[in-house]
Amino acid sequence: MKAEIICTGTELLLGQIVNSNAQLFSRALAESGIDLYKITTVGDNKKRIEEAISTAGESVDLIILNGGLGPTEDDQTREALVSVLGLGEEIHHPTLEKIREYGKSRGLPYLKNNDKVADVPKGAVVFANQVGSAPGSAVEADGRIYILTPGPPHELEPLLTQEIMPWLRHRFQLKDRIMSRVMKVAGIGESTAEERVRDLIASSNPTLAPTVKRGEIHFRITAKSAEEAEAVRLLDEMEAAFRERLGTHVFGKDQETLEQVVGQMLLDRGLSIACAESCTGGLLTSSLTDVPGSSNYMQFSAITYSDEWKESFLGVPWDILMKRGAVSAETVQAMASGIREKTGADIGVAISGIAGPDGGSLEKPVGLVYIGIDYKGELQVKKLLLSGDRLRNKAMSVKRALSFIYEVLVSAEA
Repeated sequence: MKAEIICTGTELLLGQIVNSNAQLFSRALAESGIDLYKITTVGDNKKRIEEAISTAGESVDLIILNGGLGPTEDDQTREALVSVLGLGEEIHHPTLEKIREYGKSRGLPYLKNNDKVADVPKGAVVFANQVGSAPGSAVEADGRIYILTPGPPHELEPLLTQEIMPWLRHRFQLKDRIMSRVMKVAGIGESTAEERVRDLIASSNPTLAPTVKRGEIHFRITAKSAEEAEAVRLLDEMEAAFRERLGTHVFGKDQETLEQVVGQMLLDRGLSIACAESCTGGLLTSSLTDVPGSSNYMQFSAITYSDEWKESFLGVPWDILMKRGAVSAETVQAMASGIREKTGADIGVAISGIAGPDGGSLEKPVGLVYIGIDYKGELQVKKLLLSGDRLRNKAMSVKRALSFIYEVLVSAEA
């Protein structure tokens, strides 16, 4: 079964809210083995919604319309659907009674426009909304299923998972399940990682594909089967082959984060860490302390923007600052050693760079960042050349620093 989703809402087009419903639909459809072909977003305009419905892919069997079922003038999704399909409308009396009883119980004035929320396409299967007012509904026409769903996520989620998806599975005897698993990689370049698993990427079921994730490398494994146990087996086999090719570069999967994995490694080994940050302004420390139990390994953090504090607090030699500059391999080495020695931590991590938008030069452009790590007296440095704006460069520096810490810890264990 193939599906298309049409999300309505001018606020989505303007970027005023995030379309979290798209993710909810994608997961729910995949879990039932329904292939999602396309997600379209249109504004609150009846004509444009009608065009989106009319131009939906010819090969799809299911079209889900999301949002625009409320009482206001810009809620026109249902009207657009019945217009395109040439259907009439009818009142869903249980919903109408619910709306009117709600108003009476709170002493609200009667507004006739609220009654339109109870209208549904004629002959539709109605899915009662237990959380809000507007019900979901499904109609069959032109060999397709059209489903109307409310926009608020807190209303959509229970309606979709408890009412609509069970109805679809029963109505069409859906047996296939699509399951996925995200593998997360660090300490290796994206091209190199992809080259090592190129033969796996050629697989048809399960499939393996790189996914975009800022500052990290992710690969998604997807398996399709009529039986959940078989889908899990396919995922497990692909994961094992993936780990065999990438080894310790695989730091986690699914909901595991790099900071969680690094934090657990520090806890397991009884290691402490201290940070000396310049351009990142404490973001690395914030990430490390997002993990429960971080007080057991996070020793100390210093944000040393000025050269004076780098020298007086961290002990960076003044001649290094003058000859090499604050943004240099020599400076972050001295910063990392300084914070480790001052705090007695096992690991000292330092970051210094030019986040932008100003401060760069031909010799040291915006986006130049150095990360230094002192692991029990052993110094290592990484040089980054980033290309984002100020906030992106700061965030990317933290991601790369976490990846660097992970590499050092894995290497030390080996």
